[in-house]
Amino acid sequence: MVSEFMLQQTPVARVLPVWSVWMERWPTPSALAADEPGEAVRAWGRLGYPRRAQRLHAAATVIVAEHGGQVPASLDALRALPGVGEYTAAAIASFGYGQRHLVLDTNVRRVLARIEDGCEFPPTHLTQGERDRRQVWVPDDPAQAAAWAVASMELGALVCTARTPACPSCPVRESCAWFAAGRPAHEGPPRRGQTYAGTDRQCRGVLLGVVRDAAGPVPEEAVLAAWTSDPAQATRALEGLLADGLLRKGAQATVTL
Repeated sequence: MVSEFMLQQTPVARVLPVWSVWMERWPTPSALAADEPGEAVRAWGRLGYPRRAQRLHAAATVIVAEHGGQVPASLDALRALPGVGEYTAAAIASFGYGQRHLVLDTNVRRVLARIEDGCEFPPTHLTQGERDRRQVWVPDDPAQAAAWAVASMELGALVCTARTPACPSCPVRESCAWFAAGRPAHEGPPRRGQTYAGTDRQCRGVLLGVVRDAAGPVPEEAVLAAWTSDPAQATRALEGLLADGLLRKGAQATVTL
């Protein structure tokens, strides 16, 4: 569950060292729930999207209160936890409990779009029709289904990549409709990577980092001074961090986790 939260929009190489430290400090939901939410945000470090840490702490609190401190196994119970969506619930139930579920992440959707549909990329939004078509790929045996989910995910991450697919070394290229069609280019608007420099998200990360790296409360002026390019943007970002509960107002115009 911790790894699935951390791996949302974040590569494994960045997650692994943070995950190792996290699991040593909080090996169980009970251990995490017993600590302050701000400590979870601090330990999240520079993984980005720090609300994931906040939601993971909230999920641990619910697990302790409603599930005896054990991560639930049922899909419905998992979906009811803070921060757990369709994919994360299926991944936890499949990889953690060996159940049969359709685990559709970005990599798996791309692999199956190419193999079955002959398209370079899947549609932007996941539809019920796509879910129904992909269900037939999942083996009936739960153990095989979990292994298939891992294998298809790794195939997309390492071989059938978005930008430079290694088709000559792909073990399923003979069954791939996209490969057979000559790898036609994606039809539709070009896919653009997310910009980051200068965005509110970057500004929030800089301000949060000042407080996270401090030993105690930080004067509000010092937090705002960390973002010099646009004071109004810094003020807006700080207000957002406070509203989201990622930072708290302290005494004498200070800010803390």
